[in-house]
Amino acid sequence: MAAAICRYFPLFSLWAFHFFCRVPLPAQNKPTWSAQEKSIAEQIGGLRRLPDDVRARTTKDLALLIRELPITPNKLRLAGGLANLSTEGDFGHDTLQEVANTLAAAIHEQPPAPEKNGDPNSLYVELASLVRYEHVQASLDAPQFGSAMTGLEADDAQRQRADFTLTDLQGKAWHLKDLRGQIVLVNFWATWCPPCRKEMPDLQSLYAQFKNQGVVVLSISDEESAKVSPFVAERDITYPVLLDPGRKVNEEFKVEGIPKSFVYDRDGKLVAQSIDMRTKGQFLQMLAQAGLHSTPK
Repeated sequence: MAAAICRYFPLFSLWAFHFFCRVPLPAQNKPTWSAQEKSIAEQIGGLRRLPDDVRARTTKDLALLIRELPITPNKLRLAGGLANLSTEGDFGHDTLQEVANTLAAAIHEQPPAPEKNGDPNSLYVELASLVRYEHVQASLDAPQFGSAMTGLEADDAQRQRADFTLTDLQGKAWHLKDLRGQIVLVNFWATWCPPCRKEMPDLQSLYAQFKNQGVVVLSISDEESAKVSPFVAERDITYPVLLDPGRKVNEEFKVEGIPKSFVYDRDGKLVAQSIDMRTKGQFLQMLAQAGLHSTPK
């Protein structure tokens, strides 16, 4: 869960940076940062405040700067922190590839230990997610990386089998398997999540554009109706918003970081998913994999 927390917390004090990203700490209570490392960490912390085009360039530049740093535990933290934020939108394949190259190199230089329960370290999972879901390349001959890839495959198989019945804010029950014959976009989100809020207008636009063409958007929150209902009303959201207060559906879909979206085609096959927020263009690419072909308005 903590690796996912790194993805959607507003970044970061230096101490919170390494704490939430779960990168191993040195023996002392707080790490010592060089002036260059501190500068890079502060720039990573400010990425969300940048316009998207500037953020893309800055992310790529930071990946290259991190790669040239001396080998220290902070280098691994910085590579992981940058990777966590690199998927919040559409910053281009080249940028993501540089981020993946930097993370793979940092892991190779300082292989992090497995989690206490024996699972692959979260940094291996981060890299594996970039490879599997963002379609970048990474060459890393490490058992933990292989285990991370295998784990993602198993998660996707479970999501393919997933089914649920949840009630929306108006009291209507939605059963996933009953929606065969339609394209279904399942989106997990929360009111407090900045990337979730950022992608909601695009989801609303897509829903309005395609709801009469057999496209269903189901947006799932694990919060209480008293918090979700006014939030949705203020933003004029009209697609179905479902409540999952016990997080059973979140757990069934292996959701540890939000926002996260899954697209099922008309036969109920899981054909696309995201590991982070998407732009309208990216959502259209996901829907196209389910057989919907259109151009953004």
